[in-house]
Amino acid sequence: QVQLVESGGGLVQAGGSLRLSCAASGRTFSSSAMGWFRQAPGKEREFVATISSNGGTTHYGDYVKGRFTISRDNAKNTVYLQMNNLTPEDTAVYSCAAGSTTLVLRLGRGSYWGQGTQVTVSS
Repeated sequence: QVQLVESGGGLVQAGGSLRLSCAASGRTFSSSAMGWFRQAPGKEREFVATISSNGGTTHYGDYVKGRFTISRDNAKNTVYLQMNNLTPEDTAVYSCAAGSTTLVLRLGRGSYWGQGTQVTVSS
């Protein structure tokens, strides 16, 4: 069993930055691929970024490439999402997920999901 708890969300002006954290419990974190997803009001959940278990491979949604960076610290059981140059279109609830592979995560089939943290970007 893995529990995921996100933090770091908040209100920021357009052009600003935030860093989200996702703390995981359980001994399987270092062997799990991790990902970030977001869901805006009235929209479906969408893939933001994934990272492989050893951090060597990352994938990003086209709409965040060059602005967001996913990273992980296996010693701290934590995955991060650095978000720069935020726009109002980035406003959403951001959730992290754990899965067996980054492909499984990109298909939205993560095994474990956090409750999410709200990110609001004002214009």
